[in-house]
Amino acid sequence: MKKHFLKIFKISVITLGLLYVILCAFFYSLSGKVLFNPKKLDANFHYHFEKPFEEINIKTPDGKLLNSLLFKVEKPKGAVLYFHGNSGNINGWSYLAPIYNNLNYDLFITDYRGFGKSEGTIESETQIYNDLQLIYNKVKERYSEDKIVLIGYSIGSGLATKIASENNPKLLILQAPYYNIPDLIHSNVEKSDSWLHKLVKICPPFVYKLKFKTNEFLPKCNMPVTIFHGDKDELIYYGSALKLQKLFKPEDKLITLKEHGHEGVNNNKTFQNELEILLE
Repeated sequence: MKKHFLKIFKISVITLGLLYVILCAFFYSLSGKVLFNPKKLDANFHYHFEKPFEEINIKTPDGKLLNSLLFKVEKPKGAVLYFHGNSGNINGWSYLAPIYNNLNYDLFITDYRGFGKSEGTIESETQIYNDLQLIYNKVKERYSEDKIVLIGYSIGSGLATKIASENNPKLLILQAPYYNIPDLIHSNVEKSDSWLHKLVKICPPFVYKLKFKTNEFLPKCNMPVTIFHGDKDELIYYGSALKLQKLFKPEDKLITLKEHGHEGVNNNKTFQNELEILLE
């Protein structure tokens, strides 16, 4: 009887262990797809904008093209390099051009792999960081670093912080940033009672393929940093900004957008007023 019980116990433990491994593997494979929601454009798609712009394609070492747009003004003070959120493509994000052009800055905005006309798919953190460093290098060919302002929104905030930590732009501006992706996912899980989210709670941090550890990159940023975050953000909780604030240098600052959610940060009046001061 005792042997029979031990046999059943061992089988149960092995079965549960295998299920746990399968569950972790499932979340590992799924994590990148959950974070990004790209909208593709045909390779022959032609952009049409009222303001002057330049379309720029940058080739990666593995032969993929990263598609970017540069919206120009006549006598720019510098350039804003903008890393956009996790959805759409630069055709839709082009609404940003007047906001930054009106402050006399060129706007350089790029699509990640799989977005818009950019080729390939996002496979790893190293890959996307290498891609974005190529983009930064391209911007440096046209502007000195003390004229480059790096901005990251939502998913782009961690990416911008990583690139800023290894370069020397004039400013780093983060819009609705997260502390890191595991922290963000677990914070959202706590709000849900779904069975799937309950399973996420038992998965260790290594199951997240893309971690984007803003909290580790931020202390390595030597330039002034400004965070804008809505205190009613329903997607990336406002507490993320408060946690990042603890990592600030004396000159860094957090500007809270009162009663503001996740979307539309660039159109927020408080943001626009503060941005004008930052980009003087």
